[in-house]
Amino acid sequence: MNQQTEPPAAEHRTFLLHGLARELFTLKRDPLPKMSRPRWLAWLPHVVLTYAAIPCGVLTGMQLNDHYGVLGAAVLGLSLLTSASVLLSMVRPIAAWWLGLVTAALVAWAVHDHVGQGQSWPWTPSGPFTFAPLILMVALRVPPRVTVWVIGITLALSGLAEAVLRPPQSQTVVAGVAILFGFVGILGYALRATRLARGKLVEQETLTEEERAQRTLLEERNRIARELHDVVAHHMSVISIQAQVAPYLVENPSEELRENLAGIRENALEALTELRRVLGVLRSEQPDDPANPHHPQPTLAELDGLVDNVRSAGLAVTTEIAGIRRPLAPGVELTAYRIVQEALSNCLRHAPGSRVEVGIAYGPRELHLCIANSAPTRPAPPSHGAGHGLLGMRERAGMLGGELAAGPRPGGGYEVSAVLPMDPETKKDEEEA
Repeated sequence: MNQQTEPPAAEHRTFLLHGLARELFTLKRDPLPKMSRPRWLAWLPHVVLTYAAIPCGVLTGMQLNDHYGVLGAAVLGLSLLTSASVLLSMVRPIAAWWLGLVTAALVAWAVHDHVGQGQSWPWTPSGPFTFAPLILMVALRVPPRVTVWVIGITLALSGLAEAVLRPPQSQTVVAGVAILFGFVGILGYALRATRLARGKLVEQETLTEEERAQRTLLEERNRIARELHDVVAHHMSVISIQAQVAPYLVENPSEELRENLAGIRENALEALTELRRVLGVLRSEQPDDPANPHHPQPTLAELDGLVDNVRSAGLAVTTEIAGIRRPLAPGVELTAYRIVQEALSNCLRHAPGSRVEVGIAYGPRELHLCIANSAPTRPAPPSHGAGHGLLGMRERAGMLGGELAAGPRPGGGYEVSAVLPMDPETKKDEEEA
């Protein structure tokens, strides 16, 4: 048995019509959004609309009473319905539009037998202006195609009423009403498009900032990996050489010892090869890159040279070293040097003319760093950097199991302090235990 199915185009049209019907016959809540800027005027649209609801109701009552001679409770009821539709448009725009249509129809019915020579019908002189806020509220919150249908249905019903029920002596105003509603619909669409574009822009700026921070973090981690690659590769090379030389330092070494030392050397060479293969992609191809293998990694022994360079740039720097100065693990030396270097660079960029104190304390198990600057004596030039230097310093300290803190000083200025373990492996074992 053959089943007949609708063509794809017909199905698409049916889907669109069903979607349009759901949007036109809905009571869903759609509150009027607040203004984003300025913040103190966030509720201004709601205040203006609430205030406008009062004169809309008053104008309706005055028109019915003074121009058409309608008296009684109907005047008060239609005035209240007019104001209620405007107030309802703040939370349910489509429902408010339907209420406005019903109110306009009731007003037209009430004045039908009171229309004098040259008076307008089905709209009173103030009717299009009291109905325009409803069109505006719809256009601000629904897609443009729904706004077109809302305006089209309103004008179609107006034209149908005029064609079928128009009093002979009345004056037509459909053309003017169409121009007014069309203008209000375009205005609402423009305001809605502007609001959506601003929201998208804010969202994109947030995503861009997050992506920039993530990219900076990855770049800093790549830099750390390149530097640590040199440290690890150096030690693996030393292990390989020591394993090769060791048999010649022992008189009559046994065959078992030779085999074990050869295995150590072979494993060291394989580990070194794998390390270079995996981390080699992080190696910079620029010969001037500090992470290039031809440049030795800096240590705290080069701190004096770093401080002299900063002093030559116009910054007053004093150093103080406490404890017994001694060589540390290569990773700790490199991390400490980079933290001091980045902190001094931040002082140059953001605190020109300030006095900087660099303190290094060698403890029994930890290395303490403190870089503090006073308040700047002149405005800092605009910075075009990503502003994520602290992120890199925290990454370096956290990699060793250390801690880093940064923040403004009570008397002005800024301070960066870090605590690094002398032996990261020992600290790691203690944390795991």
